[in-house]
Amino acid sequence: MGFFSPLNPPQADWHGKTVWIVGASSGIGSATASALHARGAHVVVSARNAASLEAFVVQHPGCTALALDATDRAAVRAAAAALLEQGPLDCVVYCAGHYTAMRGFAMNLDDVLRHVDVNYNGALYVLDAVVAPMVARGQGHISLVGSVAGFRGLPNALAYGPTKAALINLAETLYLDLKGKGVGVSIINPGFVQTPLTAGNTFNMPALITPQQAAVEILRGWSRGAFEIHFPKRFTLWLKLLRILPNRLFLYLVAKATL
Repeated sequence: MGFFSPLNPPQADWHGKTVWIVGASSGIGSATASALHARGAHVVVSARNAASLEAFVVQHPGCTALALDATDRAAVRAAAAALLEQGPLDCVVYCAGHYTAMRGFAMNLDDVLRHVDVNYNGALYVLDAVVAPMVARGQGHISLVGSVAGFRGLPNALAYGPTKAALINLAETLYLDLKGKGVGVSIINPGFVQTPLTAGNTFNMPALITPQQAAVEILRGWSRGAFEIHFPKRFTLWLKLLRILPNRLFLYLVAKATL
């Protein structure tokens, strides 16, 4: 593998593949599940909202609904075990998310901890249940849905941003540890997407895209074997620039633009 080779095995043919998406009742998770189904994958959709999952399965015959609270460690382990009894998981996507805009001068600790439970701890519970079987098989892919909000600290992201930063770091570590085990890892960092999570935002959301557009970008990233899948690039590339600025310049520019 050369320096410019794909970081993961490219995955463009989904026929016969089993994909488990945790956080698939709406938004990016649901749109990605629909796109994978259209490409012949057997998609298992999980979320707390059982009714939404059942409606999805009705519209996408052949998919499987598995209601699940990602913050329930025992339930996640039982769900993964039940799926693995039926066969290997080719791809697992952690897309469950909680978001409330929050400022440092108005911190709600209970809600901050809810972000940690859903956005980060839930991902750990899923990883705990699926990594070992994938390593034993020597095959599989894990994809975590982060956010550009995890690139650097931003106003209104006191609770949300740190959990997404943790997922980005987690994905990087996982990639390095699993690279030689036959298991691929990718991190998905969307910009603003029209979902129930962003519906309550009262501020302008630049380069806002639909969940279906997000799903196209995700599948394109998997087909290229990318490690990081970020979109839309007309927005995310600017945020990547902010990521490498010196602290003084970064904090000055963000404060000037947002405060």
